[in-house]
This record gives sequence, C-alpha cells and structure tokens, in this order.
Amino acid sequence: MGGQRLSGPLIDAAGAADAAAVVALWQACGLTRPWNDPHTDFDRALMAGNATILLARIDAAIIGSAMVGQDGHRGWVYYLAVVPERRGQGIGGMLMAAAEAWLIAAGIPKVQLMVRGGNDAALGLYRKLGLERQDVIVLGRFLTATDSHLQKR
Repeated sequence: MGGQRLSGPLIDAAGAADAAAVVALWQACGLTRPWNDPHTDFDRALMAGNATILLARIDAAIIGSAMVGQDGHRGWVYYLAVVPERRGQGIGGMLMAAAEAWLIAAGIPKVQLMVRGGNDAALGLYRKLGLERQDVIVLGRFLTATDSHLQKR
C-alpha cells in the first residue's frame, strides 16, 4: 500500500522484519491457538501473491494488524488486532477500511471473516462497521499427509 495516513496511525504493509512484533501482538490479543503456528501464518501471508498483513503504526510502534487475502472471489480478514490500550480509538475500523481497499484494488467483490464464538467485542465492532451475519455454516478439519482420501490411487 505504500503507507497512508488515516487520521492517526500510519497503515502500511508488514515486512519480514515485523514478524516477531506482529506475532507478539496476536498473542497479547488472544488470537493465537496451539494448532496454528502464528509465525508460519505470518510467513505464508507475506509469501503468497494473494495476501498481505497490514499494520497500524504510531512512530515505529506496531499498534494493530489485519491479515487480508483473497481467493479470486471472496476476500478474507484474519488476525485483526489492536493493542488493548488503544482499543476504542477507531484503529480496528481503520485497519478494516485498509483491508477492504486492498481487496477492492484486487477486484474482489466481497469481504468475509470468521469470529470465534463468545467474542462479543469483535462482533460489536464488525456490526458497527456494517458487516452482517451470513447464513452459512463453516466446516473444517485438519489435513495430514496420511489422510486416505488425499492419497493417489
């Protein structure tokens, strides 16, 4: 994005040197889970041609993040995080606006995200930003190299 001022923090794309600070932010915000290595998630986003990690900075300090990616039709936002002492100042909204601008520039018509059950604060933010519940059920499972249906026959 090259960096743009959005009435407050600078919003720009993360680089490899930001990894440790961004993962620490995700951990401080309770976004990581033992089954997802956040360092691998960070690296994958930066290496993929269809994703990035946007950061909110004040001076050199990282105060927020949003991972954004797309599959050619839908855009997805993950790891939207704002340091606890800066919440309620509009930084989450700025990061979402930057993520949506990134998706629009890529020609993507829809943004989606998943919220863990019980995260009422996040749901409140997303409602305030105009996102609505979708009538879908998310299904998933972890894939391993030994999954029988993935083996060549």
